[in-house]
Amino acid sequence: MNRAEIADFLRRARARLNPSDVGLTAGARRRTPGLHREEVAQLAGMSVDYYARLEQSRGPRPSRQMLTALARALRLTEVERDHLFHLAGEEPPRRGATSTHVRPGLLLVLDRLHDTPAMVVTDCGEVLAQNALSRALSGDVLTRPPRGRNMIRRFFLDPTAQELFPPEDRPRRAREQVAGLRAVTASRPADPEPAALAAELRAASAEFAHLWDEHDVAVRRASTKRFRHPAIGILELDCEVLVNSDHNQQLVIHTARPGTESYERLRLLRVVGLQNLAPTDT
Repeated sequence: MNRAEIADFLRRARARLNPSDVGLTAGARRRTPGLHREEVAQLAGMSVDYYARLEQSRGPRPSRQMLTALARALRLTEVERDHLFHLAGEEPPRRGATSTHVRPGLLLVLDRLHDTPAMVVTDCGEVLAQNALSRALSGDVLTRPPRGRNMIRRFFLDPTAQELFPPEDRPRRAREQVAGLRAVTASRPADPEPAALAAELRAASAEFAHLWDEHDVAVRRASTKRFRHPAIGILELDCEVLVNSDHNQQLVIHTARPGTESYERLRLLRVVGLQNLAPTDT
């Protein structure tokens, strides 16, 4: 691990970003260009002290998970991300069929969506990035352990995940999750990830196994979903899916129709929900 090179690279990457580049407000006048260390730490989901030590060439060796979080927070390109991994003495993620690196341009679009929940996910259900309103609606997924960031796995194995939807909607949501994964598994027979996820869930969830055996197939597309929020209530949102075919990633955007009760509740969520968001210490 080259601590000095990592420190220099992180400082330069931080200095070239403005708060507006990452969906933050600038606030008071800044004495130096770029993001503050506190802002990078918040975006990466780590403590300010941990990040500061990395920039001061005295931090511990970052885990692969932490390197990935830093690459996203600093809007690194794939080449820059690989360079960061090399400086840390790690092999960069393989460029397989499913990339977990979100392109800076896609993150820029995500950051511009201030008034509607949006996130970037893989076609296997892995959450890669969320904007603030998405975290307010369904929780900060990226603060969970890596296995807890897959929406399909959580839906069938974590009882709290299904509480996000009204009980009467859950059977349809379960069927859609399984049908989507089956379509991905068939479309990428050489990629072990979707097949491994399906095998895991068939063994662990009787509901998943039953639906899998029915052999329904579907592709994620525009739809209407209802969400349950403990403070706001039911929100009926239109779901639009924009696909990045090169990376098997999807930008999922949820909007409420103007003039509806859900529209007013989504506006309220911007006020109430965002107050509870805070960086997670690592």
